[in-house]
This record gives sequence, C-alpha cells and structure tokens, in this order.
Amino acid sequence: MKHKVMIVDDHWVVREGLKLILETDDNYCIVGEANEGVEALKLMESSEPDVILMDLNMPGGLGGLDTMKRMQEQGLLIPVIILTTYNEDELMIEGLSLGAKGYLLKDTSRENLFRTLDSALRGETLLQPEITARVFAHQTRSLARKTEPTLLSDKETIVLQAIARGMRSKEIAFDMGIAERTVKAHLTNIYNKLGVDSRSEAVAVAVEKGLLHL
Repeated sequence: MKHKVMIVDDHWVVREGLKLILETDDNYCIVGEANEGVEALKLMESSEPDVILMDLNMPGGLGGLDTMKRMQEQGLLIPVIILTTYNEDELMIEGLSLGAKGYLLKDTSRENLFRTLDSALRGETLLQPEITARVFAHQTRSLARKTEPTLLSDKETIVLQAIARGMRSKEIAFDMGIAERTVKAHLTNIYNKLGVDSRSEAVAVAVEKGLLHL
C-alpha cells in the first residue's frame, strides 16, 4: 500500500518539484495539494493523507503554524513535515513545539526528503544537521532566553542531543553502550523534567531553555 502525501505550499513551482521527486518512488502517492492552510484543512478530511509536507510561511492564506494549530483543535493527528527557507529560525522553534516531525529546506536532496518522510511515518522526528545547527545558533544569539543548565543529567543531555540529530533509540543505545530500555528510561525522565510528552516538544523546550549545545 502506498503512503499518501499532501503538499501544502503557496508556490506552484515548489509543489510541482516535490511531486516530480515523490513520483520516482513507488511507495508514495500524492493525494492532494493546496496553496494555503484553509484549503488544506478541507482536503485533509476527504483525502486522509498519511503525511503532510507544509510550507511554513504562506502570506496569501493560513500559514503553516496556524494550520497546525487548527489541526490540533480539529483532532487531525497527521504527521507534518515543514518546508522552510533560510530566514525562519524563530518560527521553526515554534513549529517543533507544535509537534512538527521534521523540517526540510526547499532545496533539500531527494535522499533527505525520503528519509524525513519515512521517519515521520514511523512517528519519529528527524532534523537534518543543517536545520539543527540553525535552531541552536538562533537560540545562542537570543539575549532573552532563560537557562537552567543543571536541569538535565549529563546522560539525559547526551540522549536529547542525539534525538535532536534525528537518531533512533536503538542507535543512541549502540553509541552510548547502554540498553535500549535505558535510553527509553532517560527519555521518560526528560519528558517529566521538561513537562512534555513527545521528542519534538522535548527538543523545542530544551532549545528554548538553552539546555542543548552543539
């Protein structure tokens, strides 16, 4: 069975480019496209996509972040991967807090596109290294952030940094030389300390508090 993808972007060229790439893989099919959020919300219920590629900034209509908020309000629990450009770092952090499963620059490679889609369909969050670096750099430059440097233990910080790089629990366990269940225990502690219940929220809150560093 093919995975159903919806594309939401106000640029026709971007939509067509993504469609051309996705059509090269037999595991995916396009079930809808929209140029802003209101139209996308209507299509979601009828086309029932498995994953959504959504532009972060759509000036002509409902933007990506507001669309994600509406989706939450309407109980549309569809994984969203946000498409972004080079000047939207602050909005990207807010997108993570809303549960975005990944970010892709609009000039991303075919490999990164499919890796991020596959990760989102597994319910995981994958951040490409260049995206992670931009988010961290933006927070480093922020003068108003509040920091709590001793909130997480050293091992919890290592786990969370690995999560921010898109690593899976099994990969983290291998790298750290510990059992996968130990990684999951660290994740539970991280969630409890940060008051979150997902990996993407944990990364967003930790970045906001200045707990993660490159």
